[in-house]
Order: sequence, then structure tokens, then C-alpha cells
Amino acid sequence: MTIKDIARLSECGVATVSRVLNDHPDVSEETRRKVLAVVEEQGFQPNNNAKHLKQQAGTSIVIIVKGIINMLFADLVEKLQTLLREAGQDTAVYYIDEDADEIAFALQLCRERKPMGVVFLGGDLELFQAGFAPITVPCVLLTNTARELGFRNLSSFTIDDGQAARQVVELLYEKGHRNIGLVGGNWSCTQISYRRLTGCRDACLRLGLPFDVDRQCEPCRYSMPEAYAATKVLLERCPDLTAIFAISDVMALGAIRALCDLGKRVPEDISVVGYDGIVIGQYSLPRLTTVRQDTQQLAERGVDALLRSIQRRSPPVHELVPFHLIEGESVAQLD
Repeated sequence: MTIKDIARLSECGVATVSRVLNDHPDVSEETRRKVLAVVEEQGFQPNNNAKHLKQQAGTSIVIIVKGIINMLFADLVEKLQTLLREAGQDTAVYYIDEDADEIAFALQLCRERKPMGVVFLGGDLELFQAGFAPITVPCVLLTNTARELGFRNLSSFTIDDGQAARQVVELLYEKGHRNIGLVGGNWSCTQISYRRLTGCRDACLRLGLPFDVDRQCEPCRYSMPEAYAATKVLLERCPDLTAIFAISDVMALGAIRALCDLGKRVPEDISVVGYDGIVIGQYSLPRLTTVRQDTQQLAERGVDALLRSIQRRSPPVHELVPFHLIEGESVAQLD
């Protein structure tokens, strides 16, 4: 009896069975129960020596994805895996909740799996500051900056979130909008969304626009249902808004659905801007105006820095990747 037999009998993939046997957290409880039922029924005994040797080999690169339904990260994962495969590297991808501690999770993986390197997609800088030091393998953080943290084994690549948010507000201002709301994110100063909030605030103050965080902003998790609910709360509090800036495209789609259910037309009654530039936003109705992050450049630069650090112990690199404000159909010109 082998792991392939367990996979066949449980109707799961070999990789999924392996994750269950190694007690990885990124498996649903239903799948875990199904696999373990077959294991018990067949009296299967994993080869612990082989498992130990595999853990000691340290041949894979770990990708930790913060957020289970983040479509931008899904695009990044695909590009990272392609680039690393072309470089002859195996990858293991782990998804954790957006509020989970990615550093504690990475530290556990480093102790148990002994990877060659780690790629973090998203991250809370406060958690990095507090707990990253024991991690000694080369690491890369994508979509947030670790420049100020000073770790010699941690590179980072992101866009200028503050500048991107300022350009969004400037675009809305040019279109005649004077009452702008913000949906989504966590306002902790170590979060990515905080930089987008501050960029929005700075632009509003410079342009003489009102910006009351408690009144005009509604935080929420990165999901359509959460953004849907947040948009309804925001519109009830601020019925005079003419535009909403959602800090991700996923949130923008949730916001548009909420506005439609409230009897509002987008963009005729209220405009919406997203953030990320994911593919689905270009096929929505209306097509989203959004800040497009260049996932290809993020992936390429991240992989290059990680491999150079693994192979030559190169010093960390911290760079800003260009972004593009894409005008779609979700913003109206006001008279």
C-alpha cells in the first residue's frame, strides 16, 4: 500500500494526501476525514524515514499566501510557480487567513520542512518586526515593503500604494467628484491598506476635499460579501457620496452589487474605482477603473532576488514596481 493507493481510494490527489499525512493546515476538514478514513481502513503506515529525509532535504521553496480568496495573489502564485519551475525549483503553496500570523506559520514550516526559501504574499509588518528574526533562510515579501525592517535575508517588492491612491483621488477630482468614500482594509499603520488610506487622505486634503475617516471610510476584509455589507453601511451614513474607492477589485465588485441592490446605477448615480487590476474587473459590467499592479514584474523581481540570495547570499533588495491607473467605465464625468 502506497500513498498513490490512498489517493486513488480516497479520490484525492497525491499532493492532497501528502498534506493530510503531514498534518498541513491547508486541507479542508471534509477532505482530511475522507483521507484518514481510507488510511485507517487500509492500515496504512507512512514511511517516517522517507518523510524525515524529505524534510531534511530542504529542496522546495515555500509560498505563503495571506488571504484565501485574494485574486491578485492567485495570479501571483501562478506566475511564481511558473518562474520557479523554469528555474528547476519545486514549490509548496500554503494559504492562511488574512488575519493569521504569517511569521509564526513560516517559522513552523522552516522547522518542519526546512525549505530553501520563503515567499510571502502580503504581510503585516508588525508581525515581521516582532517575530521574523529566527527565520534564517532567504525570504521575499511581495506587495508590502520591508525596507525599514533591516533584515539581511528579507527582500521586498511592491508598488507605491500611497501614490497610487493619490492618483485615484486626483482622477475623481478631475471628473468633478467632491464627496468620496473609501471601502475596505485594515487601518493599522503596518498594513498595506493603511498606505492606501493615507494616500487618499493626503490627496483630499491637498485638493480641499472633505475627508473624515470615521464618516467616509468603512473597513472590511478582502472579500465581496464583506465589501457588499460595508458599502451599504457607508451609503447609509454618507448618502451624499458621488464616488467610492474600494481598495481592491474584489471589494469594488462587492460594492457595485450593493449599489445595484440599493437602486443605484454605476457610474450614472455613483462611481466606483478598484485596485489591483485583476482580469475579472475588465469583464465586469461596467468595466472597472482600477490601479493595475504588474504581477509579472512583481513575480520576476521576487524570484530573481530570492534565487540570488539562495545561490550567492546576495544582500536584500527593496524596490518599487510601476503601477498603472486604468480608466474603465465605472467612473462618470460630473457636470
